[in-house]
Amino acid sequence: MIRRIEKADKKIYMEFAKDFYSSDAVDHTVPESHFEVAFNEFFRSSDYLEGYILEHESKPVGYGIISKTFSPEAGGVVIWIEELYLLDEYRSKGLGRDFFEHLEQKAISEKIARQRLEISPSNQRAKKLYMKMGFKELDYKQMVKDYK
Repeated sequence: MIRRIEKADKKIYMEFAKDFYSSDAVDHTVPESHFEVAFNEFFRSSDYLEGYILEHESKPVGYGIISKTFSPEAGGVVIWIEELYLLDEYRSKGLGRDFFEHLEQKAISEKIARQRLEISPSNQRAKKLYMKMGFKELDYKQMVKDYK
């Protein structure tokens, strides 16, 4: 089951986010204070950020985060899959695919123009899954300028 994150999920979200940012899915760690900011944003508005809990047999086993932007290149609103995390023992059980099917339905109902995600070069397992689900590589190299 996939459900919107609730305030009562804070402890589990914080644990999952720490695990995610110490995994091979990302190339660097981030301060825990960023998890707190994201958690608070889930409840401020869904205009930019939405958090989800993935459950198996009513037990939280992962989370997903999407953000939204408008892209002239895509011709509309883009859903960015910011983070998708599952506990090791629940990987390869179809839960990630369920999350993407949930997003597909959201994209159709909200007339989303594109889904977009990024992966670290070392995360080949995820890349294979995403390509099977219809994602394709863009030749862009991202750049950032942080202000905090």
